[in-house]
Amino acid sequence: MSTAPRPYEDDRDRDRDAEGRARNQRPRDGLGRPLPYGTEGVARQPEGVVRTPGESLAEAQELLDAGRPFHAHEVFEDAWKSGPEEERGLWQGMAQLAVGLTHAARGNTTGGARLLLRGAAAVSAWTEETGRPRPYGIRVPELTAWAEELAEGLAREQRAVDADAHAPRLREGPGA
Repeated sequence: MSTAPRPYEDDRDRDRDAEGRARNQRPRDGLGRPLPYGTEGVARQPEGVVRTPGESLAEAQELLDAGRPFHAHEVFEDAWKSGPEEERGLWQGMAQLAVGLTHAARGNTTGGARLLLRGAAAVSAWTEETGRPRPYGIRVPELTAWAEELAEGLAREQRAVDADAHAPRLREGPGA
């Protein structure tokens, strides 16, 4: 049996935020991967921001277009945590789609494909259960087709994709 200390065995060694919650302070790259301390990273999305659904979708779209799906996932996570309970499944599914693209861009093709399909299924199931086929203008059928096509390509090609080149269009209309 090994006696080597486990990481964070002593909870006092963990990075903490201003409220004392455990929060890794290492800088991150554009795909959310931790970088060594002292390295220049990409600014993180602030956590716990309350946005309207339209603001969440617009901000997430900007991040997806910039090749930062991990950060878009954080926006959707805020939406599910701060929004109405009945919309939780929608926003969780949207977050899974963004994380699926994150994994695909990082080269985790199997995990990326699974998350893309799981997210598409969650969003589609939510729209069927609620009778809202395009909530907040979200292009659910097109988003589902995008996720399925990308998942199929990941399974076939088994290589990372460019996140910005594979970013989906979330909503209808110009600038959406």
